Amino acid sequence: MSTAENETIEEVPVTNRKQPFPRGFLDTISTGWAERPESLPAARPQAAFAAARRDAVSAAFPGKRVVIEAGSFKQRSNDTDYPFRAHSAFAHLTGWATDSEPDSVLVFEPAGAGHDITLYFRERADRTTTEFYADATIGEFWIGPRPSLAGVAADLAVATDHLEAFSATDDDVTLADDELARFVSELRLIKDEYEIAEMRRAVDITARGFDDIIAALPDAARHARGERVVEGVFHRRAREDGNGEGYDTIAASGPHACYLHWTRNDGTVLPGDLILVDAGVEADSLYTADITRTLPVNGTFSDVQRRVYETVLEAADAAFAAARPGVRFREVHEAAMAVIAKRTAEWGLLPVTAEEALDADAGGQHRRYMVHGTSHHLGIDVHDCAQARREMYYDGVLEAGMVFTIEPGLYFQIDDLTVPEEFRGIGVRIEDDILMTADGPVNLSADIPRTADEIEAWIARDSQG
Repeated sequence: MSTAENETIEEVPVTNRKQPFPRGFLDTISTGWAERPESLPAARPQAAFAAARRDAVSAAFPGKRVVIEAGSFKQRSNDTDYPFRAHSAFAHLTGWATDSEPDSVLVFEPAGAGHDITLYFRERADRTTTEFYADATIGEFWIGPRPSLAGVAADLAVATDHLEAFSATDDDVTLADDELARFVSELRLIKDEYEIAEMRRAVDITARGFDDIIAALPDAARHARGERVVEGVFHRRAREDGNGEGYDTIAASGPHACYLHWTRNDGTVLPGDLILVDAGVEADSLYTADITRTLPVNGTFSDVQRRVYETVLEAADAAFAAARPGVRFREVHEAAMAVIAKRTAEWGLLPVTAEEALDADAGGQHRRYMVHGTSHHLGIDVHDCAQARREMYYDGVLEAGMVFTIEPGLYFQIDDLTVPEEFRGIGVRIEDDILMTADGPVNLSADIPRTADEIEAWIARDSQG
């Protein structure tokens, strides 16, 4: 489309820091552009899976108008936004991933026994509009080509329409509705074939990121903020091979490893200390890994570090052994905690016996040293299915297709006087990503070294090359 004869683009009002557009620019900016012929793509692989998920939503909410919003840009500072990421339910139900458009809306319009489903989004503006050259948030001159209605309809195999054609109503069922939020969360408890393949992909990229970290440990040990060296090399891998990190990387060295969500990553990485790295790559599909390894910076565990490490590994292996189809999700945690209670009692850290510590009402003394849970569901969110009902999650039954973490730990903070001095400042966590199958659990991250001996050999091999 071109400007009509004798018409020119009107000048856009400018702010105090922007120069006005001269008349010559305004008179010519819409001309001289090549045509953009559109070749419609084949539907992407996840389109059929997303359609099945939409069918489930339609069947669960008969006669109701369901509206799933992608969300908008979030301001970081002034006129700078965070990178856009669509709401996980929206991405799950559309198959749109890193290329989704902000402010898009997926609408289930009641029709007969089901719904007519339409994806509304802001189509690219043509070059006769001020948006093209003057809007730094969505204008193609600034951010590059944007998708067309026809292109997205073919790509996602769903009907599309202009965002301006959508109008909200007071009767819309949105994600603010508890029933809908719960349903779309529980819909992700069982992963389909496409999701499982993407989880494997995310884990594989993450494994390469951990190899990068091992190779960078000598550099990290020489830097005043070595934790950021570790964070940085993982970030490079995440961006090169995936969309980025699924959550803020934890690179916690020495006593920082005892802080469960240490993400400042501004500390030193000292030989003789352990560094706990909790990191996961988010694939371009938005599915993320979540893996933790605890590494001796100088390549060798001390006797007390190894004792703590092997206790955490014992807890992780006990949890893995407990995970079977038909078992309650909470039993995985209970298996890990039984080991933690037993060993901390043996070391004289508890004022009660291990059996007393494990009492559901009066116990819990061992949890001073592992306050978090052992497992959470994993997928398109790092803490996936978070709005599922308790009876479907913590008290739910493990089924084939579920993906979850196993991540016990022990944390002896630097100022904790309940433990011997040799323990203080040691924090260890081992976290793996587990796929439940009909035959039992599969550790998707098993190829990343786990035992103390394997880790020492890994560092000896890779940190020198």
